[in-house]
Amino acid sequence: MKPLEGKTALVTGAAGTMGLAATRFLLEDGARVVMADLSEERILEVSRQLNGEILPAVVDIGDPDAVAKAHGHATQKFGPIDILVNNAGILSNNKAEATTTDEWRKVMAANLDGAFYWSRAVLGGMKARKWGRIINVCSLAAKTGGLTAGTAYSTSKGAMTSLTFSLARESAAFGVTVNGISPAYVKTPMVTEGLNEEQRQALLATIPVGRFCEPDEFAHVVRFLASPLAGFITGEIVDINGGLLMD
Repeated sequence: MKPLEGKTALVTGAAGTMGLAATRFLLEDGARVVMADLSEERILEVSRQLNGEILPAVVDIGDPDAVAKAHGHATQKFGPIDILVNNAGILSNNKAEATTTDEWRKVMAANLDGAFYWSRAVLGGMKARKWGRIINVCSLAAKTGGLTAGTAYSTSKGAMTSLTFSLARESAAFGVTVNGISPAYVKTPMVTEGLNEEQRQALLATIPVGRFCEPDEFAHVVRFLASPLAGFITGEIVDINGGLLMD
């Protein structure tokens, strides 16, 4: 029997590089996966590439009504959500003075609000069933203030870390674990397209292992934290940064 057989997972930002890698591993471990993303074209395209029970869901996670509607549809089709991976996010490299009010709100909606809305939607059911996993994708930027990332992004990821601690504290007694993953410079468009070659080389010079993180390395941590064997780990932020920050 596969470790997640009979479980339902929901991954936000599932059409992106990291979300897709996490989805693939959860499927391999036997879970049904709701793949939530803002891009209908992209989510339908990538969902056809995977094997397993998949439900594509087009949803703006920054809209609480849209999240509530998507949650209702997902539970109707696949049953209660047992595993939530709050992976969706957008990058902003602007520092404070260059950050507009609209940009600030857009980044917060995508990187923080959506994670709260989805967690709020699934947490009650997880507590009632005495089992659940919430995995939040944080960032090294939360600890460094953003080496290349901007003010809004760094702040949103710091708040994501605090959200992880708060949810973990309130849900631990119910058999629900809440943990974060704090990656730095995964091979995604944020790195391959959002940074120029000079920036990439400068970063590589500061990373002790001398390379960027592979998406599957990130997804492997998702897989572990979602597993039954991770039930004694909660309120933790797992750093994946190649030694860039050691604490």
